[in-house]
Amino acid sequence: KRIKYIPTGRINIKIPMSPLQQRSEATYNRILTAAEACFADNGYDATGVALICQTAGVSKGAFYHHFSSKQEVFLALLSRWLESTETQLKAFQETTTNVPDSLKLMAIMPQHILASANQNFPIYLEFLTKAVREPQIWNATVEPYRRYSEFIAQVIETGMEEGSLKSMDALISARVIISFVLGVLLQGFFDPEGADWEEVTQEGIRVLLNNWVQE
Repeated sequence: KRIKYIPTGRINIKIPMSPLQQRSEATYNRILTAAEACFADNGYDATGVALICQTAGVSKGAFYHHFSSKQEVFLALLSRWLESTETQLKAFQETTTNVPDSLKLMAIMPQHILASANQNFPIYLEFLTKAVREPQIWNATVEPYRRYSEFIAQVIETGMEEGSLKSMDALISARVIISFVLGVLLQGFFDPEGADWEEVTQEGIRVLLNNWVQE
């Protein structure tokens, strides 16, 4: 059975999910899977709640029990897409002995993202053009970038503490890395044959580290 974890101070009590909760979770996941397929086939604009419900085989009542709108469905999908990236970033940090090596490993992440972006990236760009006019949706859309910046800033602060990196503004440096990686992702998506984008990414990180690593 699936287990739900309920935090209670320092102890997590494991409580088996009831059949009703299991059905609810299955419906939630079915809606997400259907929405992802609909967005990929028809684009974000042309996909409505009715089409998602038809594809998922659920009623509108079931849809609105889990989501308030298709925007909320997309944000849930975005969160799911980014989950594996966050997990990999943390794994890189845990499997290296110093921060410069962690950052070098993190430099290969754009290639993994590009490998799975063919279906999702166009939908994301379409969604951004709509979200920019809705502040609440826009804030939720850019939140992952803020989270990544904070994560990498913490990695850089660790490097300064361990003496492997020079003293610098960790958050600004993290944003430089994020900006560089996003630029590579955009170029790689629009011009996949234009360069060896993995090599470009690694060389870019090497240039940054040459200026940041403590001699």
